[in-house]
Amino acid sequence: MQLRTMATLVALALAATLTACGQDANQAAEKAKESAAKAADAAKDAAKSTSDAAKEAADKAAATATSAADATKDAAAKAADASSDAASKAADATKEAADKAVAAAKEAAKK
Repeated sequence: MQLRTMATLVALALAATLTACGQDANQAAEKAKESAAKAADAAKDAAKSTSDAAKEAADKAAATATSAADATKDAAAKAADASSDAASKAADATKEAADKAVAAAKEAAKK
């Protein structure tokens, strides 16, 4: 073959190869873009789910703390009532014992 024909065939083959590779590269770039967008969306969804779960856990912890504080307050009130009742009963018992002691002393003085 002549050199000119050979050069033309080589140029055509090279052009066809470059065109085919260029299309593959563009398709690969587009697929990479789509994959990156999907990954970004998945990361965004995961971050939102994590944030929602953390907020829910914080809300539950706050509710538990409030419930514990209420229970402590109720227990303290009941303890105060019980101690007031015990003091009242002790005072009544002391008064009754003193009255009996006075009565016994009076009985003893009569004899």
